[in-house]
Amino acid sequence: MGSGTKYISKKPDEQGVVHWDSSENRVWHDLVERQLACIKGRACQAYIDGLDLLELPLDRAPQLAEINAVLKSTTGWECVAVPALINFDRFFALLANQQFPVATFLRSREEFDYLQEPDFFHEIFGHCAMLTNPAFAAFTHTYGKLGAKANSSQRVYLARLYWFTVEFGLLRQAEGLRIYGGGILSSPGETQYALAGKMNSDSIAVNKADKARPLYRSFDPVDIMRTPYRIDIMQPLYFILEDINQLYELAHQDIMSMVVKAQQQGLHQPLFETKIKDAG
Repeated sequence: MGSGTKYISKKPDEQGVVHWDSSENRVWHDLVERQLACIKGRACQAYIDGLDLLELPLDRAPQLAEINAVLKSTTGWECVAVPALINFDRFFALLANQQFPVATFLRSREEFDYLQEPDFFHEIFGHCAMLTNPAFAAFTHTYGKLGAKANSSQRVYLARLYWFTVEFGLLRQAEGLRIYGGGILSSPGETQYALAGKMNSDSIAVNKADKARPLYRSFDPVDIMRTPYRIDIMQPLYFILEDINQLYELAHQDIMSMVVKAQQQGLHQPLFETKIKDAG
């Protein structure tokens, strides 16, 4: 989603096969190999378990049918090929039908280290392993159904909830903090940065994050929905789940009443320069 991109998704053929060329397969190989090394000791167990189930190939980009065979058998989800950018209506409609949108393009070698748009690597490597987890899958499904019925103002608040969970969520395990958010797990820089922070018990409005390390706060949906973010910087703040099943519990709570509460209370002061407006 967004206003524009130079990338164009590859259309699957009549059999649903995406024809990746040799240079794209090499990009996939290099991205996966680098990130597998980076996430060791940093990814949460649910993600590692899902990655084991997916058995992603190293020598080539996988086909969606391979991913879907695993997702269907575990949580009933599937991936659907979409253009490089889709609107919010389609995004929420797909999630509401347990279909995860995957843009079928891979970043260029020139943008190997960072890409603002969610490419095939980000969607498959970053997100699909967690979609094998029942709690995560249930939350994402509920999120899609709510977003499909929400108005534009409500969707802005829901977007923050998605950002700080599905994209940039952290989880506490016995061994310490671990990552479950796909936006972190598909980025080598953010994977290392995200676990180098400290707990923040003070008000967001009066604290400024040390640029060298982020702040952490306990998971609170209303607090999250009041927290502005920027997509083009390392996150100054992350929210921590105590257990992945908190997402399952949240999926069965009245999230839209939390949206109303967040709207009434208003936004926190940003922990960054407001170069990009986060309306709401």
